[in-house]
Amino acid sequence: MALPPTVQRVVLHWGEMGSRWGVSRSVAQIHALLYLSERPLAADEIADELGVARSNVSVSLKELQGWSLVRMVHVLGDRREHFEAIQDITQLFRVIVEERKRRELDPTIALMREVVSDPDPRTPAHVRQRIKSTLVFLEMLHNWYEDVKRLPHPLFLALLKAGARIQKFLAKEAA
Repeated sequence: MALPPTVQRVVLHWGEMGSRWGVSRSVAQIHALLYLSERPLAADEIADELGVARSNVSVSLKELQGWSLVRMVHVLGDRREHFEAIQDITQLFRVIVEERKRRELDPTIALMREVVSDPDPRTPAHVRQRIKSTLVFLEMLHNWYEDVKRLPHPLFLALLKAGARIQKFLAKEAA
């Protein structure tokens, strides 16, 4: 099968963006292909479509599964493992943000808490203060994220749609 030109463009772009997102080009391209696919694909189909090695596809699929972006499914009458990506863009966004928080923000907060709770007397006062203020900000961000994460889907979308209009409300609250 030859990919339609629009699919090719998106897959190639997603791959280019992969390095900016901290993932390899092939991982991002495989994700884009599965995201745009109308059906689950087997690893050999993915390799053929993208012109990449089957071993690269296997490693990339494991990484995507580790991020909870892709899952393995079985197709009736086919012994091969097939893979599908999350199709709902808002769910996809939530999974990516959750994984990044878990991998990046949570360990940083843990380190900052450890450093604040057991300060080294050799640490200059201005460094201790910056670490404390960083921790306060990161905890505030963490708490905000946890609140937003619990919003029902329609409220989450309403929050996104509200955008800058929230400023007016917040300005009144801050006054």
